[in-house]
Amino acid sequence: MNAATEIKVWDPLVRLFHWTLVAAFTTAYLTEGESLNLHTLAGYTVLGLLVLRLVWGLLGPRYARFSDFVYSPWATLSYLKQVLTFRAPRYIGHNPAGGAIILALLLSLLITALSGIALYGADHWEGPLAGLLMNIDEFWIDALEEIHEFFANFTLLLVVIHVIGVIWESLLHRENLVRAMINGRKRA
Repeated sequence: MNAATEIKVWDPLVRLFHWTLVAAFTTAYLTEGESLNLHTLAGYTVLGLLVLRLVWGLLGPRYARFSDFVYSPWATLSYLKQVLTFRAPRYIGHNPAGGAIILALLLSLLITALSGIALYGADHWEGPLAGLLMNIDEFWIDALEEIHEFFANFTLLLVVIHVIGVIWESLLHRENLVRAMINGRKRA
């Protein structure tokens, strides 16, 4: 493909957000129970990235904005039916299923990060919520830990679904979506 047949879709901030989030979540997930300092740093990085993405989803360029890829549940279901029959239309930005999985990932990551901060304050008496949560009952510490672990694992499941969707769409529309998230360009 040459520049005349490509369109710029993913701006540098979206691409940097995506790959940094991949690294931060992977680090946090793999260091759970091993290195609390690294796990915590990775978790704070995830939370910071989510705040940045929220702002960029409102103020960023066209394909970064939530308004470009948030569809109704009915549009998403209709699109999924088309995908299963190999008749799904191609989208320059995120398709309805991609938009739905992104929203689910962002929400699950947010719950994971916030429950982690709460657990860090309650169980280790550190972080921004330590003063508020350092004397809570063990029942609530266990509950926070369960919530945190559930959403970390749920996020991993969503990541697997996302990767399967990227592979499926890449094959269906004969374009390398991973390459597009690296260089920012897709076929026009």
